[in-house]
Amino acid sequence: MSEDPFKVEKDGYISWLILNRPEKRNTMNPAFFTGMIRHFSQFDADPGVRVIIIRAEGKSFTGGLDLSGGIETPKAGSPYEKESFRRWIIELQDSMTAVEKCRKPVIAAIHSHCIGGGVDLTSACDIRLATRDVVFSIRETKMAMIADIGTLQRLPTIIGQGRFRELALTGRNFSAAEAYEMGYLSRVCEDREELYREAKKIAAEIAACSPVTVQGTKEVILFNRDHGIQAGLEYVAQKNAALLPSDDLLEAIQAFLEKRPAVFKEQ
Repeated sequence: MSEDPFKVEKDGYISWLILNRPEKRNTMNPAFFTGMIRHFSQFDADPGVRVIIIRAEGKSFTGGLDLSGGIETPKAGSPYEKESFRRWIIELQDSMTAVEKCRKPVIAAIHSHCIGGGVDLTSACDIRLATRDVVFSIRETKMAMIADIGTLQRLPTIIGQGRFRELALTGRNFSAAEAYEMGYLSRVCEDREELYREAKKIAAEIAACSPVTVQGTKEVILFNRDHGIQAGLEYVAQKNAALLPSDDLLEAIQAFLEKRPAVFKEQ
């Protein structure tokens, strides 16, 4: 196992997951994918973590897949070898699903370049912010590959089929301004200082809410996307019937009456 390509910093209830291969423009090697699963499993289990922010060191957020760093390309081989390669792709997919399925909201703070696998990663996040100079690309078609770890499944649910298909089929670059206009980004910042300040501001606002309610809301959002409106309505009714009344609800009401911020306990 190569060195962990991440750093983790804790700031109250906020954890920063920092992509930390600046010399390689944070390209994604095998340790990246296994590390994503490990870190997000830990975040999910830690009651002291309420929000995660992903950011990156160096000149780029990520240049995508590291084709020179131990990532194997498919070979013409036996059915066994082809099946082994298919299972390996599913393992890579699991690293992005770990971000999406983490009960804690995940914010992507993106700068400079977000290429290929970077779009897979940020599409699995709940909220995306970027600096004005960011270049995005679903680069795989230009590399004679089909994007296979989440972009083709998640991005159209965020920006809609029309714009998505153009970007996926051409592999062209698109800017932060275009990504904001199509709804992929919720905020565009002038520089990295503002980017991290805004990401922390949003994270702090989320962290101040009832953690069990925030996590339940994320779960209902994903269920509704995957199962449709009617099933989603029935699911959220079931969730609230199980959840309410709660200590957090009583605290929220009491805080409102006393004109003070609510203080919610760890789970």
